[in-house]
Amino acid sequence: MRILFMGSAGFACPCLEQLLASSRDEVVGVVTQPDRPKGRNLEVSPCPVKAYLGSRAIPVLNPEKVNTPESLAAIQLLRPDLIVVVAYGQLLKPALLAIPPFGCVNVHGSLLPKYRGAAPIQWAVANGDAVSGVTTMFMNEGMDTGDMILKREVVIEPGDTGGSFHDKLAMAGASLLGETVELIRAGKAPRVPQDHSLSSVAPKLKKVDGRIDWALPATTIHNHVRAFHPRPGSFCDMPGAPGKILKVLATRVEVGNGVPGTVLEEKGEGLLIQTGLQAIRLLEVQPEGRKPMTGAAFLRGHAISIREKRDFN
Repeated sequence: MRILFMGSAGFACPCLEQLLASSRDEVVGVVTQPDRPKGRNLEVSPCPVKAYLGSRAIPVLNPEKVNTPESLAAIQLLRPDLIVVVAYGQLLKPALLAIPPFGCVNVHGSLLPKYRGAAPIQWAVANGDAVSGVTTMFMNEGMDTGDMILKREVVIEPGDTGGSFHDKLAMAGASLLGETVELIRAGKAPRVPQDHSLSSVAPKLKKVDGRIDWALPATTIHNHVRAFHPRPGSFCDMPGAPGKILKVLATRVEVGNGVPGTVLEEKGEGLLIQTGLQAIRLLEVQPEGRKPMTGAAFLRGHAISIREKRDFN
């Protein structure tokens, strides 16, 4: 089959690799988001998918808006039999969905209909789920609402972060995509309607989502720290340094009792801070303008008095 791939984020790269390795299919083109300013110096850079392609002789389109007449005409010229969409970043309208005779297929990082939206991987970890996974589906005009083809469960390990679980699901998604394409080729791909009453939304993460609320239970805070590492990151105000930020990279739940936000202990592996239920140990942190360090190293350079009730928010 002639396959047009649409993807932008790093999650999409293993799926593209899967398609490029196929001896039975041809990737006739790749559609990505436009190059954008990134990093501290705001240098214009390609998205991960375009960077992954490198010098391969494959047509690349990166329209600002993919549903315009100009974009549709360029896609039609590639004559795709199937369009595969993975972490692309734009919704497809009916005119585009109708172009390939075998339809448009999406690989989504959750067990649909749970966690529709932009950040399903991080919200699964943040909510303390034991299992999530990947789903392939035939796309419609809605956001992750199309008929499902295949699902694969993946266990969320206690040590998983948003970053590590992202990588696990990216690989699982690539394998599932390979199976999905074979079913479509054979005309045997199932179409399982989603039960919309069971749906939930995983909205795009914002920096503010990473601010720690010490009134929450320690387990919730711990899961948020895991989920939001490396992006958008978890943080609180730097103790003893008003206006500066302390990034929190790793934590552990411990026994505690007191007012949320109070420093219970200033020794050992890191600060122990009371939460709404139990306490949380800051095992790895990054002070503003510094490199990441262990909680113990942070304590050696920062005198914190446990006699003061410090609210870190």
